[in-house]
Amino acid sequence: MEEPAEDYSSLPLEERFAHKIWKVRKEGYEAAAAEFERTPDENAPVFRPFLLDSGLMKGAVADSNVAAQQEGLAALCAFLKYGGKEHASRTRHAAVPSIVEKGLPSTRPAAKASALEALMLYIEIDKADTVIEDMMPFLSHKQPKVIAATLAAMTQLYHAYGVKIIDPKPVLKAMPKLFGHADKNVRAEASKLIVELYRWLKDVIKPLFWNDLKPVQQQDLEKAFEPVIAEPAPQQERLLRSQQAAPPPSAVVGGGDPEEEAEEAGEEEEICLAEPVDVYNKIPKDFNERLASSKWKDRKEALDELFALVNTERIQEAPFDEIIALLAKSMKDANISVVMVAANIIECLAKGLRQGFTKYRHRIMAPVLERCKEKKQSVADALGAALDAVFGSTSLSDCLDEILEFLKNKNPQVKTETLRFLIRCLKNTKVAPSPAETKSIADAATKLLTESTEVTRSGGAEILGTLMKITGERAMNPYLEGLEDNRKTKIKEYFEAAQVKAKNKPKPPPAAKQPPPSAKKPLSTANKKPPASISMKRPLSTAAATPSLEESVPVMASKGLPRPGLASKLAPPTKPGLAMPSGLKMPQKKLGTTTPSASPARRVAQPLPSMDDEIVPPQPKLGLGAPRGLVGRTLNKPTPAPVNDSAPIPPAPPAMSSVDRAELHALQAEREGFLKEIADLRADKKKLEGEIHNLRIQEAELIEERTRDRLSIRAKEQQVVRVRGEADSALAELEHHKKETDRLQRELRRSIRSTSPSDYPDVQAPTTNGVQQQQPFSIASIDRYESNRASRAVGYQRARSYMTSPSEEKENGGGLNNGIAGGGKSPIRISHESGPGSEVSSQGPRSPSSSAFRNGDSVTTEPIENWRRAAEVTSALRAKIDQLKTRQGIARGHSAT
Repeated sequence: MEEPAEDYSSLPLEERFAHKIWKVRKEGYEAAAAEFERTPDENAPVFRPFLLDSGLMKGAVADSNVAAQQEGLAALCAFLKYGGKEHASRTRHAAVPSIVEKGLPSTRPAAKASALEALMLYIEIDKADTVIEDMMPFLSHKQPKVIAATLAAMTQLYHAYGVKIIDPKPVLKAMPKLFGHADKNVRAEASKLIVELYRWLKDVIKPLFWNDLKPVQQQDLEKAFEPVIAEPAPQQERLLRSQQAAPPPSAVVGGGDPEEEAEEAGEEEEICLAEPVDVYNKIPKDFNERLASSKWKDRKEALDELFALVNTERIQEAPFDEIIALLAKSMKDANISVVMVAANIIECLAKGLRQGFTKYRHRIMAPVLERCKEKKQSVADALGAALDAVFGSTSLSDCLDEILEFLKNKNPQVKTETLRFLIRCLKNTKVAPSPAETKSIADAATKLLTESTEVTRSGGAEILGTLMKITGERAMNPYLEGLEDNRKTKIKEYFEAAQVKAKNKPKPPPAAKQPPPSAKKPLSTANKKPPASISMKRPLSTAAATPSLEESVPVMASKGLPRPGLASKLAPPTKPGLAMPSGLKMPQKKLGTTTPSASPARRVAQPLPSMDDEIVPPQPKLGLGAPRGLVGRTLNKPTPAPVNDSAPIPPAPPAMSSVDRAELHALQAEREGFLKEIADLRADKKKLEGEIHNLRIQEAELIEERTRDRLSIRAKEQQVVRVRGEADSALAELEHHKKETDRLQRELRRSIRSTSPSDYPDVQAPTTNGVQQQQPFSIASIDRYESNRASRAVGYQRARSYMTSPSEEKENGGGLNNGIAGGGKSPIRISHESGPGSEVSSQGPRSPSSSAFRNGDSVTTEPIENWRRAAEVTSALRAKIDQLKTRQGIARGHSAT
C-alpha cells in the first residue's frame, strides 16, 4: 500500500493555489494566511507573487470547492490585513466581482463573513467608490440571491463607514428598479438599505428616487423610517487605514469635536447629493429690460420668474455677475415686494452655488445690509435669510469687515439687524475667530453696551457672551475689565445660554511635536561643546562653540523661537569652517559619545545665548582670521557637517550666501506667481471651453431650427400649388355649368315660342260681295289696344324674369315693350261686331303671364293653371274665328242669290 502520498507542502504557494486537487489548494490557502500573518511588513517577499499575478487571489475566492473557498477568502483577508494599498489596488478589480458573485451568496456563514470582511478591508485600504463601482453590476444579476446578498453587503458597508466615505448616489439611483423586482428577498434587502441610508441622510435621499416608487411602497418605507427618525445622528464605526493614523493628534487637538465633525460631514454630504442645475442658460433674454421697467408689477414678475429658476438645491456655476449687479440694484427699489423677491433670489443663489458664491459676496452684502432699514418684519426676515445664506457660502473672516462697518451706522434699525446678523454668524461659524478678529468684535460690542436703546445694549452683551463661549472665559477677561457688574452678569447669562458650533482649539500640542526631531541636532552640538571647553582654553572653546550655534539657531528660528539676530551675526564664520572637511569625522563621533547625558533641546538652547552674548563682539574678527585657531577649529569645525545633512530646510543650506538666498526667495516667489497664473489660465480655459460648448449647442439648435423652417416653407408652397390647382379646376367646372345653364335657357325659350300662338291675332271684318274688307278702327280703340298690349307685355316680361336674367333679355330684344316702343306694327284686325265702344280683343303671345294679367290674377299663379287658362282662351278664340268664317260664307251665299 502506497498510502504515503506526495508531500505538496514543499511546492511554492502560487503552484498550490492553482493545483487541481482541492485539498492541496485548501492547504495552500491556509499556509498563505499563516505566512501573511508572520510577515514583518507589507514589503515582505511572500507578497510578491500575488502582486504580480492577481488571478491567484481571484481563483482562491472563486474556488469551486466550498471548503477550499472558505479558506481562500480567509487568505485574502490576511493578505489585505497585513498588506498595504498596493496589495488592495492590484487585486481589487479581479477579486471583488468574485467575492460578490461567489462569496457573499455562500451557504457557509464563515465564508460569507470572510467575503464581507474582504470588502470592508478593500474600502479601508483602497478607495470606496471603486469598490462600489465593481459591485454595482451585480444589482442586475440574473440570480436573485446574488442581488439580495449584494444589497445586504452594501447595507453593512454603509453602516460601518457611513455616507461620507461611500457615495450613496449611485446606489440611490438604482433603487426604483430594485423595488420593482419580482423576488421578495430583493425588495426586502432594498428596503433595509434605504432605511440605513435614511439614518445618515434623512429626507435628503427622497428626491433621488421617491417619485419613482409606488404609493404602497412609499407608505411601507415611511413606516420603516419612523423608528429611525428618533435615533441620534449615526457615526462612522470603522475607520479607514488613513484615519487610523490620524486619531491621536485629532483627539489631542479637538477634544470633544469628533461628533461635531461627523455632523458637519453629514451636512456637506447632504448638499452633495443633489445634481447641479444649469440655471444661467434658462434666464430670459429680456430679463434686464423687464427689470428696468417703470412699473413695479413688471419688475416683480421678472424677479418671480428668476426665483422659480434658482429655487433649487444646487446650481451650476456660471457668470452671474450681471444678475448679481441687478439684484444689488433691486435692493434700492421703492417697492418692498420687489425687495423681498430679490432677497429670496440672493438666498437661493448663495445656497445653490455654495463656495462659488464667495466671489459675489462683496458686491451684494453691503446693499442688503443697507436695506435693513425697513421696519416691516417680513422684509427684515427676507433680508436676514439672504444674509445668512451669504454667510453660509463664505466665512466669518470674509464678512467681518462689512459687519463691523455697519455696526457704526447711524440708522438704529440697520445697526440692530447687523448685530443680530453678527450673533447668528458667531453661533453658526465652524472656525473660531483669530485673536485679532476677536479683539475687533469685542471692541465693537463693548461700544454697543453704552447705546441709548435697550435692544442694542442687549445685542452687544449677547455678542460678548457668544464670543466668550467660543474663545473661553480666560480669553475674554481683558475685554470685560472695567464693565459694570450688571453688564457682566448679563454677559454671563448669554454665555451660559449660547450654543455655538466652533470652539477655540489651542495649538500647543502640534508645536510640541516639532522640537523632538530637531532636538537631536542640538544634542549633538551640545555634546561636542563640553570637551572643547574642558580640554582647551576659553577662547578656543568659544571659537569652537560658534559653528554649532550657527546651525542650531536657524533651526530654532524656523520654529518660532526667539533670537533671530543671532544667526545673522554668526553667519560669516560658516564659510571658512566648511572649507576643511577632511579628517574630522572621527573626532565628531568621539565628541558625540562623551556626553550621553545631555539635556533635551530646549534646555540646551537656554545657556547658549548667554555664551553668545559674550562672544558676539569678537565673532566677526574670528570669522575673518581663520589661521588663528587652527587647532581648535580642526576639532570643532566638523559639527556643521552632520547638522547640514539633517537640516530640515533643504532649499536653504548653511553654505548659501545671503545674495543666493534672496535670489532663491525671488525665484520661489516668481514660481508661485507662475503657478497662480497657470491656475488662472486653466480656469479661463475651462470657462472658454464651457462657452464653446454652449455656442456649439446653440449652433446646433439654430441649424435644426433653420432646417425645420425650410421644411415648413416647402410644405406651405406645396399647399399653395395644390390650392391653386383646385381653384382652377373649380373655375373650369363653374364655367362649364354656366354654359350648360345658358344652353338649357335657350332650349326653354325655344320650346316656349314653339308652343305659344302669334302675338297679334287677325281680326277680320265681315266681307261684302265676297271680298273681305278691313274695317278701319277708331283712335280710341287703338289706344285701348295699346294699353292692354303694354300690360300684357309687362306680365310676360315678369313671367320670364323667373327664367332669364336682364342680360339675356337685352340679348333677346328687350321684350315686347321694346317692340311697342320702337314702333313695331302688327296686323290688327277688328271684328265686325265690335263697335266704337267695345273693347278691342287682341292676342299677344299666349303665355301664362299674359293670360294671368288679362284675368286679373297675380304673377305668382301656378304655371300649370296659367297654361290651362291660356289654352281655354285660345280655344274660345278659335271657336269665334270659325263662327265668323261660317257667317261670312252664309253672307256670300245670300249675295250670290
